[in-house]
This record gives sequence, structure tokens and C-alpha cells, in this order.
Amino acid sequence: MSSLVAYEDSESEDDSLDQREEATAAASVQTEKNKGAVVRNDSNATLGPRGFSPDQTVVECRGNISETASSDWGRNCYGSGTAEDTHFRDAAAPLSLPVTQRKIALPCMPLTSGSVSNPAKRQPTVPSGVRPYIPKRQRLATSVETLDSKCPADQVLGSQTKESQILSDVSASLKPYLAQKPSAAGIPRKLLMSLGGHQGPVNTVQWCPLPHLSHLLLSASMDKTFKVWDGAESGRCLRVYTCHSGAVRDACWTPCGRRLLTGSFDNTAVITDVETGQQSVKLDNQFKVMCVALHPSNPEVFLCGGYSSSVKAWDSRICKVVKVYKAGIQQTLDILFLRGGADFITSSDCVSRDSADRTLIAWDYQTTAKVSNQIYHERYTCPSLALHPLEESFVAQTNGDYIAVFSSQQPYRMNKRRRFEGHKVEGYAVHCDFSRDGTILASGSSTGSAHFYDYHNTRMLHTLRAHSQPCLCVSQHPVLPTTAATCDWAGEIKVWC
Repeated sequence: MSSLVAYEDSESEDDSLDQREEATAAASVQTEKNKGAVVRNDSNATLGPRGFSPDQTVVECRGNISETASSDWGRNCYGSGTAEDTHFRDAAAPLSLPVTQRKIALPCMPLTSGSVSNPAKRQPTVPSGVRPYIPKRQRLATSVETLDSKCPADQVLGSQTKESQILSDVSASLKPYLAQKPSAAGIPRKLLMSLGGHQGPVNTVQWCPLPHLSHLLLSASMDKTFKVWDGAESGRCLRVYTCHSGAVRDACWTPCGRRLLTGSFDNTAVITDVETGQQSVKLDNQFKVMCVALHPSNPEVFLCGGYSSSVKAWDSRICKVVKVYKAGIQQTLDILFLRGGADFITSSDCVSRDSADRTLIAWDYQTTAKVSNQIYHERYTCPSLALHPLEESFVAQTNGDYIAVFSSQQPYRMNKRRRFEGHKVEGYAVHCDFSRDGTILASGSSTGSAHFYDYHNTRMLHTLRAHSQPCLCVSQHPVLPTTAATCDWAGEIKVWC
């Protein structure tokens, strides 16, 4: 059965059908002209149902229109039709009835300006039970509209707003301090909140460096996750990141505050978007990563160290290693860029007999050459390093249960008259941190306490009984003067004020 539906953009078989219909219609018109029997509108004629005269014969046609049917079609289709005529879909009569009693739904094309309209341009009429052909382009357009109707624009904007709240909301507790000049740092005395959620030791905590987003607290744990918390008001976990398949050993914020750099025991370093949680960059170092450090003047470049004899410098824009620093050591414990980023210090576990040769190594960033490997001469390893925010000095946490002070200018001499004692390290990767004005130095302890020292006279100012397990890190808030965060070996995080 030939389809009566024609589309201008359908396949070639539809085009051939249109050509056959045009030829048939032209032949029927020519036959009527020869007979002089073109029928025009008669206002006095009596019409039956569907616009047909009672004495007219309607013929059912299956296939090409016969000569007899063509004459009837020409006699009934050149009058003025109504909308009811256009959508006429009456079913054909049974084949047992006489020919004169059968009916067929043939489209009637109006006569325009005394000429016959092209049948290929008529409105398509679909017989009952027949599904018309729909071009592929039209089907695709329909599917897109359906998806759009299921996901209205207000829902999409709502989800984006929900994600962006992490970086757009400013904590009410920060607003009074953002409008005034920074005050002198103080010492926290009481517990503000306790944050639980990590299932393994928390290696580090760090506040966001941007003042208006400094209520965000980053934590990295051995449970293979790192999290961002609201550490100023609600204390709830804002997002959990599961980019690693191994323990997350180190983590830090990028200067823009929108991305996070993490290093893991799964041999990878990952840069993650804070809002979406999507990985921007994932790099395979081929060794377990224990420490990462962003270049201070070019944040797209960062260093990775760990269970390897070398340190790698990566460019996150091209995802390639741009420099390699070979030290001939077993592992790198920490990396610290000095001011300006021209030099950096690495801490290793290389200890020999009575001296710790190559325990601290100074490197030239551009040439990858060793500037000095005779900085620290005692037989203790240094699990962490910290740079003073204002003065030309840095400190190193040592396994000798004290913090040593060094000059950050060549030849990087150690100040033997100044050291910070009173806490325990005992092989744990205990971190230390300066206050924003550099007057207070804070350190964790294997006993679970947090210790606060006066940087200039090395006197211990206060000891905070923070945890029952070893306290691995103390991070002092960059805006709130007496706020600090601590974490321990049991996976607990606490905020003090």
C-alpha cells in the first residue's frame, strides 16, 4: 500500500512517490479538460456529508488512481473545501460491497487563481493505523526538546547555585574582621567545635588563604579522601573528594582558592575543582607522593616528592614534567619554597653515623643544581618545614623533639642559639605553623597536645590539651586572631578559639 504522506525532506523513495502522484494528477486534469467537464463551485448545489453530492460516485483506490477514479477525483476536488474536508479519514467499505457504495478519503486541493495546485505541496493526510515517516533531523530536534522540558532552566540554575555556595558564601563570623585592620595574633583557649568524619589519621589541615573564604578548612586523611569543612560556624562537611585510590598524604589550596592540590600513596598528584569536585589534572609520578608544593610566583607549576631519589616539577597546563631534581636519597619528607621561588628546600631521611648529611638540601629552581647540602648537621630527620611570613627565616621540625631555626638566605645557616623545645615528635610527621603576623609558632605533639611559642624569645606561651592521640598538625587562622584548627592520628579535627 503506497503511503499518502509526503515530506519535502524525506528520503528518495518519497520523492519518487511524489513524482508518480504528480504524473497521475496531471493526467487526470488533462482528461477532464478534453471532456470539457471541469466542475466549478455551485452555490445552489446540495451537498451530502463530508462535502460530497448524493449522486456522486466515490471509488476506493488501492495503488495508482484509475481513469474512472481520476474523473471523479477531478470532479470533487476543485471546489472550495472546508477544514472538515482536509482531515477526512473515513475507513474504506468492505470489499464485498458494490463499487458505487465504497468510499475513499482522497485529499481535495483548492483551485487557486484558476490553476491546479501541486499535489506534492498538499497537507499530509495519515490513514488510521499508519505511522508516518519522520526525518532523522526532526526526530533529533524532538528528543532535544523533550530533554529540555524535563530539565527546565530554573532547575539547572538551582543546581549551579547550590554548588557555587561553597565559594560564594561569606561567613558572618568573618565579616567584622574583613572590614578592619588585622590585629595581633592571640592564643586559642577553648574548644569551638569538633569535626568527625574521617576514618583514618588526618595528616594535615589548612585554612583557605583568601580572607573572605578563610572559613573553609581543608583536611587530608589516610582514608583516601580529603574534605572541605565550614570551620567557622556550622562545622559541617561541605564536600568530600574521592579522587585517590590510596592514602592522601599532603594537600594544599591554590592561591586563587578555587582548586586543591593533593598528593597520595597511589602515586598520583591531583588538582581538583573545589566547587564541582571534578579532577582538573591527574599526574602519575611513579612513586608514592608524600609532599607537594606550589611555586609561589607561578601556581601552575608544582613540586612532588616522596618515595623516590628525585623530586619532580610538573606544569599542570601541559601535564608534563618540566624539571627533575636528583638528590640520591631514599625519600623526600617535605618541600618548602623560599621567598620569590628562586630556591627551595627539601627534607630527606638521609642520615649517616654522627651527622645528617643531605638531611636538608637547598636547590636552585631554574638550573636544578644543589645550592647547599650542608645546612643541618645533626643526626635527626626533619619531617616538616615552615617559612616565616615576614622575616628571612624558616623553621624545621626535627625528630630530636625541638624546632630548629634557619636563615632563608644563602648560606642558609642554622641559628644554634634558638630552638623551640617542650613537645614530642617521636617519628610522627608533626607539622608546625606560623601565625599571620609571625609572632606565634604553633606545633603539634605525639602526646596529643598543641604547643604555642613566642617566636622571638622561643618561650612556650600555652599548651592546649587537644587530643588523646598524636596531634599531627596545627593550623592558625589567617583572619581570626585567636582561632586554630588541629587534627590527630585518630581522624578527629577540632577548631579552637
